[in-house]
Amino acid sequence: MFPDVMVLQISGQAPLLALVAGVATIVLLLIVLDLPPFIALVISGLVVGVVSPAIPFADTPSEFAGAFGDGMAGIGIPILMAAIIGKAMIESGAADRIVRGFNALFGRDNTEISLFGSGFVMAIPVFFDNVFYLLAPLARAARSRTGRNYALFIVAIGAAGAVTHGFVPPTPGPLLAAEEVDANLGATILIGLLTGIPTAIVAGLGYGYLIDRRLDIPLRDAMGTTVEEVREKVETPTRELPGLFEAQLPIFLAVVLVAADTVVTTFVGEESALASFTGFIGDPNFALTVAALAAAYTYYRMSDVSDEVFSDELTEALKSGGNIAAITAAGGAFGYMLQQAGAGELIASGLEEIGFGVLATAWVIAAGVRVVQGSATVAITTTAGITAPMAGSLAANPAYLVMAIGAGATFCSWYNDSGFWIVKEIGGLTQSETLKTWTASTILIGIVGLISTVVFSTILPLA
Repeated sequence: MFPDVMVLQISGQAPLLALVAGVATIVLLLIVLDLPPFIALVISGLVVGVVSPAIPFADTPSEFAGAFGDGMAGIGIPILMAAIIGKAMIESGAADRIVRGFNALFGRDNTEISLFGSGFVMAIPVFFDNVFYLLAPLARAARSRTGRNYALFIVAIGAAGAVTHGFVPPTPGPLLAAEEVDANLGATILIGLLTGIPTAIVAGLGYGYLIDRRLDIPLRDAMGTTVEEVREKVETPTRELPGLFEAQLPIFLAVVLVAADTVVTTFVGEESALASFTGFIGDPNFALTVAALAAAYTYYRMSDVSDEVFSDELTEALKSGGNIAAITAAGGAFGYMLQQAGAGELIASGLEEIGFGVLATAWVIAAGVRVVQGSATVAITTTAGITAPMAGSLAANPAYLVMAIGAGATFCSWYNDSGFWIVKEIGGLTQSETLKTWTASTILIGIVGLISTVVFSTILPLA
């Protein structure tokens, strides 16, 4: 009977072995060997399949490929279109025009509020790094004019952008997480704003005011640009930029089209003729395509480049978006392999024994993956795959599970996160200054985001 006992023990520990093997492989390939995330995720997913007896050895490659394809089917087109939106808004000056609109609304003496609002809105369709590329020079120019508040400006931009990147679709992570847990996209956007706004205010403006009193960051040249050069770009006459309505049109179109389907299905009914129409226009694949066309038209109209150059520029944006989509789908497939191996059930049961609920469980998993390998998107997609079976036991709308995952996946950005180095290099900060501003702010986002999610899911479950 001894061999039978050994087999049972090994079988019972198989999910843990698969989890350890997968995480260890991720750490080795991403952090030690510094391989591209896509390659590391594919290899790690295959390792999980090889180690786990729950997945037939011969079926491991096809299982991973199938999960990868399913992920791309859900988020491929929206992410590629979001890349075009980001590129076009920046190159056309639309993004800068939005910043000026906030300045006109709040006043030049409230630069941090303008930067905060701009970062929060722009990071919905634009990737975080592009938002920071645009807004950090404005923060540096403001620091040059005022001689103070640079730490506040950096935290306000970073926290606002990081929150919408982790909480609000159509950014890649929340988009795939909503798909994984079967959450309605419109509801996910609304709940993302509901929980994200107070989180961003506390971690961005609240912490920004606090750290700014304790940390005076001098202005430095960064990335080969001087403050004078930045000011020249910022002071481009408003008449040479798109109008405010046109600048915001891509964001407006994406949100309205998706929200229209949510409103109709909720108040009119899913079987109605109108729902058939809004189901088409509100599908993320269509809504983001329309938004991308609007942004691209503005870019084409405002630029004096040839048709060939214009096409090449959009192609470059698609290349960037393709990489993000591949990483996102591979992260989802890696999570699927862990799920098939039983890792999700193992972690969930272990955490439930110490009193963790579904939201806290998702947060702990996402935060753990985030701290280990650095990428918020990978942490979101991996955790979504693991915790998707738990969504049915949640008493609130499953979009709240997306928020808990996003909060955990934003927690503690440090040396192994590309966002850390973007903030440091573009902002002209030292490593110590980056840890005290950006890293501390992301820790707050993770904690306050979870609290906000739990509170709103209790008082406004929207189930």
